[in-house]
Amino acid sequence: MLILIPGIFNAQTITGKVTDRTEVIPFVNVTIIKDNDQIITGTTTDENGLFSIKVEPGTYDVEVSFVGYAKIKKRVSVEDDINLGTINMKVDAQSLNEIVLVSERRIIEQEIDRLVFNVEKSIASTGGNGMDVLKITPGVQFQNNTLEILGKGATQVMINGRISPLQGDELTSILNGISASDIKKIEVITNPPARYEASGNGGLINIVLKKGVQNSWRNSTTLSYHQNRFNYGALSNNFFFNKDRISISASINATKGNVENLEGLLIDYPSNFWDIDVDSKLVRDQSSGRFLIDYNLSEKTTVGVQYLGNNTAPDIMATTTSSIFDNDGSLERILVNEGDNIVDNQNHSLNFHAVTQLDSLGKSISFDADYFTFESENGRDFFNEEFNPAGVSQGINSAALNISNQEIENFSSKIDVDFPLNWVNLSYGVKASFTNTNSDVLYYDKTSGVEVLDPNRSNAFQYSEDVLAGYISGNTKLSEKIQMQFGLRLEDTKTKGVNEELSQETSNNYTKLFPTFYLSYAEDDNNNFGLTYGRRINRPNFKDLNPFRFYINANSYTVGNPFLQPSFSHNIELSHLYKRKINSSVFLSITIDGSGTVFTTDANDQTQIITRENYYKQYNYGLKESFSFTKLSWLKSQNSINLLGYHTEFTKDFGTTPKNGVQIYLTTNNTITLSDKTGLQVNSFYSSQHDRGLFSVGEMFDLSLGLQHNFTDSLTMSLLFSDVFNTASLNNYVSSVNGIEQIYRQNESSRNARISLSYEFGNKKVNVKKRRFGNDEEQKRSN
Repeated sequence: MLILIPGIFNAQTITGKVTDRTEVIPFVNVTIIKDNDQIITGTTTDENGLFSIKVEPGTYDVEVSFVGYAKIKKRVSVEDDINLGTINMKVDAQSLNEIVLVSERRIIEQEIDRLVFNVEKSIASTGGNGMDVLKITPGVQFQNNTLEILGKGATQVMINGRISPLQGDELTSILNGISASDIKKIEVITNPPARYEASGNGGLINIVLKKGVQNSWRNSTTLSYHQNRFNYGALSNNFFFNKDRISISASINATKGNVENLEGLLIDYPSNFWDIDVDSKLVRDQSSGRFLIDYNLSEKTTVGVQYLGNNTAPDIMATTTSSIFDNDGSLERILVNEGDNIVDNQNHSLNFHAVTQLDSLGKSISFDADYFTFESENGRDFFNEEFNPAGVSQGINSAALNISNQEIENFSSKIDVDFPLNWVNLSYGVKASFTNTNSDVLYYDKTSGVEVLDPNRSNAFQYSEDVLAGYISGNTKLSEKIQMQFGLRLEDTKTKGVNEELSQETSNNYTKLFPTFYLSYAEDDNNNFGLTYGRRINRPNFKDLNPFRFYINANSYTVGNPFLQPSFSHNIELSHLYKRKINSSVFLSITIDGSGTVFTTDANDQTQIITRENYYKQYNYGLKESFSFTKLSWLKSQNSINLLGYHTEFTKDFGTTPKNGVQIYLTTNNTITLSDKTGLQVNSFYSSQHDRGLFSVGEMFDLSLGLQHNFTDSLTMSLLFSDVFNTASLNNYVSSVNGIEQIYRQNESSRNARISLSYEFGNKKVNVKKRRFGNDEEQKRSN
């Protein structure tokens, strides 16, 4: 220790930030050189473009280099800690004109705190939409209309780094409205830093959209046709323009057609057995658009406006057939429910932002103001007809019109400050968010042939939520091998819900702290170890708080719970990255006061109630191994092995015991180069049967094949065959409540084919756009 102490105190730190004037550049080489061209030490910039190097006092050349950019060399005299500020690299145009860069990003990359899926490298994403991309993103699964990070539970979705407030069908509608050709990459963040909202026990999924680079423009048009039992077509156009002080990106997308949705439910009552089949045609009619303009007021200040809008009409034409058997297996009767859901959803997001560089040392301040509105009109017109075992009609026993309307309005603003110091890079900020929702349901009984309002099944509900938040985070190098990042976020939440029918008011007020911690140890160039911890919150979405009933048919309805409480989770993960190719990790996630869907049946009147309850504490744990294979020039393969475990403790009595078990989840994504212009993609996953909490889930397997051919540099055709064996859909989803077992299955055209034709012209160089909506958490919960 006595030998090391003088060196520690004599060492000084050189810090800085590397950009290309439009965004930061990660993985840039920063080298410290002596007068005799002797390399003393070096490092690479992190994902925020920041670097930090310790050196002895003296005079050095600091060399900054990266492929495709002109090399920069600075002479510095180091006596104390020194910050070089922002170093702006310029594209080496002469070099790029003379050579062709054959180095390219892999389809999947594993970083220290996230997995990155480079969408534009995937054949399977060509011609699809945002939902198609998420379904093939490694480590993500879409089940029961919920997106999950494997082993983590339900997750939040961000668009350009801003959490979307929508969930369920509404979130799906927005994702269906984003063209895959407009997406640069998907980031799967298992333990988000304090800068992001603390919402989302299961981590965050960030959809990063594209934008054009300086002095360039580009236009891309994609036409695709999807075939399952039904079919639909999609047209998308993306435009990018960036010249001098103005940067513009815009997209417009439209889809028209239908898909098939098959559902089934088996219910074992004490007195009889129900076999329910649902055959639905889902309408995919939608249109959406995005527009972003940034203007550089000066070298240091940029202002901009972004708009994202979506209109969907996801109508449903469904026939539900319920075959009812006695305990001896003889058919008693048949109920046929014919119903049409006429749905009209509209949402609009508007963001204003301004960013100012305060000095040349990397200090900056940004301001965002966001407005979001969502409107949904949902009308279900249905009737039930009963048949005897011989198929003879016994008449219509019920008919109704169920109308549900929902309006959500959110305004938020935030300020973020980056404040690098000699020994630590600090950032801090504040945010305020205000949300109001108004919902109503009208139930008209039509059994008599005349619409009669039923006040006992009609209601109105108002809900407001105000969230004030502040955070501070920092990262620093403790030594040449050890890097630390820390953060603390404070969120104060006030909510109020009013049930007009019962004249009942429900209020909630809580203030919570959310710490995060990251530690990285680079033993050598080949081995990097990481330790992360974070606490998070999962607030109920707005629809789940709404206490009125929405009838699916005469025997089944969904009902919200205004007394739902948020759940909290602790997440810890230990990882090892070897040669940037093999990533191993173990994790533990503890969810407290967790909430979920509960299927409750009444054995007397044989009705099914679908609601949500806070009913469990859960321990999720697992071992993950992902590795890439690039030894063959014609094959790029990314694979993962996941061993996941679930242990649940019920905090409410459901007349059953928790289901605890282990899941094996395997993935492989392979791109095969057949020629310079033709590529083949083979993707597959396997999920074993497993038990988890209140439910058990059946085995699933997917094999999807894609083929892409470039006729010219501008014209590309893609074919995709999804779920070739039709074995990737949800099945044997079993729960047992109060002694009544239910088995559910769903297949929304899992097996389908798609053909796409894309044409591009203009300057095709693309960079990532990182402007975000500030109220995206509230949008996500707006289902």
